[in-house]
Amino acid sequence: MHRILEDESIAGYEAELGRERIRRAAEEVIGRARLSGDGQAYDAVVAAVRKRLDDLRGSSPLPVINATGILLHTNLGRAPLGPDAVAAIADLGGRYSNLEYDLETGERGSRYAVIGAALRAITGAEDALVINNCAAAVLLVLDTFAKGREVIVARNQLVEIGGGFRLPEVLERSGAKLVEVGTTNRVYIEDFERALSPRTALLLRMHASNYRIEGFTHEPSARDLAVLGRRAGVPVIEDLGGGALCDLAEYGAAHERTVQEAIGDGVALVTFSGDKLLGGPQAGIVAGRANLIARLRNNPLLRALRVGKLTIAALGATLRCYRDRAARERLPLFRQLAATLEELSERAKAYVEALPGASAGESVAYIGGGALPQASIASIAIAVPSERPQRLAARLRAGEPAIVTRIEGGRLLLDLRAIAPHEDHLVIASLLRLAG
Repeated sequence: MHRILEDESIAGYEAELGRERIRRAAEEVIGRARLSGDGQAYDAVVAAVRKRLDDLRGSSPLPVINATGILLHTNLGRAPLGPDAVAAIADLGGRYSNLEYDLETGERGSRYAVIGAALRAITGAEDALVINNCAAAVLLVLDTFAKGREVIVARNQLVEIGGGFRLPEVLERSGAKLVEVGTTNRVYIEDFERALSPRTALLLRMHASNYRIEGFTHEPSARDLAVLGRRAGVPVIEDLGGGALCDLAEYGAAHERTVQEAIGDGVALVTFSGDKLLGGPQAGIVAGRANLIARLRNNPLLRALRVGKLTIAALGATLRCYRDRAARERLPLFRQLAATLEELSERAKAYVEALPGASAGESVAYIGGGALPQASIASIAIAVPSERPQRLAARLRAGEPAIVTRIEGGRLLLDLRAIAPHEDHLVIASLLRLAG
């Protein structure tokens, strides 16, 4: 067993599957060999173990190294979790917990109590609720307050998001009737006011997601909508998408509207994601007025959209990192954003020294994640010489570990802002192996 675990062809699986899974796979193969009584040679046993490990690899997503320069890459799983969240999942995943049990009273409790308190403290909202993703959060809000009634929304905010999902179609699944106001490029508060009727249930404000309209444009502010909503007795709902809980301008990126700003503007309910700018697990969060959150809790649909203990554990650990900037940079996204060009240039030296013909130069990385596709930040990228960059990129994707790069101007580039410093030696080793 020791010889198998230390075998070079087996050791490469450890980063992905873990030593314990490899050990169990080896025990399984060795056990079958003993029962068969065939007396297989060592090489045959190793080959059988590798086949079993390959089968295990195919049963779940594989870890990859993101060298694209897109920090919240939707196809690569968006925000990597911080070490606190990973530890929380490991701790709670293999044990029982007080997920819905009140240890003080010995009676049933609420799975939302602790996480709701953390969100209230950070956002300033009266209450908050967590469900499985942001689209579901919007759906739950509309199903609760607007089924069979009207929701007024600006025409230019009804967009198509990734995967061909069109927001109007998603929203209409709630049973609400969307009332579009304004034109493609200009919408005024008077457009919302004229559309008000006894059938109006909500005023909806949505993030433009992955597109922008520039030039001759206008839209009413959230504060103006909130004033109109209070006057008409109609709640204003805002879908922020990305879920920024701090000012990205602190990290050299463009300012993105935060959840706290939306709450401060008087928006009744704000919906946002957990796995984008927040830096946590996939989740949809609704924060806002306590009486409205209470109605969401009473909707039977919540049962179908609720999150499990692992999401709650990871989100809770992530939110604890928002105590201050230093704690926040325990999250991979904010460590990536905080890295200076000098730090990236220093790391680049190892690549240039190790890889013949490689060069380092200025690059542009993007925050990404659907909500901020054009939000850029200066970076450093390594250009790897290759006569066939597409083929080299394919070989890197098929390697161990898999490395996803980008090709720009006929060159294969590895953007260092998205690569974790502890991954540098793995990337260099893979490139040297392929070059050999």
